[in-house]
Amino acid sequence: MKQVVVIMLTLWTFQLSAQFNPNIERKGFVFGVGLSGGVISISESNQEVPFSEAQGGIGLPDLKFGWMAMNERLAFMVNIPGMIYEYEGKDRSFDAIVPSIQYWVKDRWWINGGLGLAVDGPALYEKIKGEDWNFGCAVIASTGYEIVQRKNFAMDLQTKLQMGRAFMDNDQYRDGVVFSLGLGFNWY
Repeated sequence: MKQVVVIMLTLWTFQLSAQFNPNIERKGFVFGVGLSGGVISISESNQEVPFSEAQGGIGLPDLKFGWMAMNERLAFMVNIPGMIYEYEGKDRSFDAIVPSIQYWVKDRWWINGGLGLAVDGPALYEKIKGEDWNFGCAVIASTGYEIVQRKNFAMDLQTKLQMGRAFMDNDQYRDGVVFSLGLGFNWY
């Protein structure tokens, strides 16, 4: 019961602070970083049952940067999403570098989508020497709702779907599907 009360008071505080904030000014350079967690499923071309297992993961890295375009509702972005997963006893990361377009449908609600490069490699904290790096194509679709807005800053709740295929040796490939929920911090 205490958790419900704390959540309700937190949401009420966000709503109250939003009523007294000046309008947000989205212009120029945009930078965002996110903290997220979710589910990742990896499948290789030689598996009998594709995507037979899913595992929880941490979204690292989760960066975006870009430029506000013609108005305060449209931005050209580069997203760098990814999630760490375990493969044969080692941590790997299924990432992407994706040029995308972000559009604010309403003052606080945005959508984002794009197509780019998939990168499957060792997690940055693992021993990188001798590990395989695989590249391919990726697509992302995401949406978010800004719960806190300041003049040049917004904090949002966001969800992201990332799908990609990384090509390996011997005409093999590795597919990845990532679904994440997180908290984003954005500066304009």
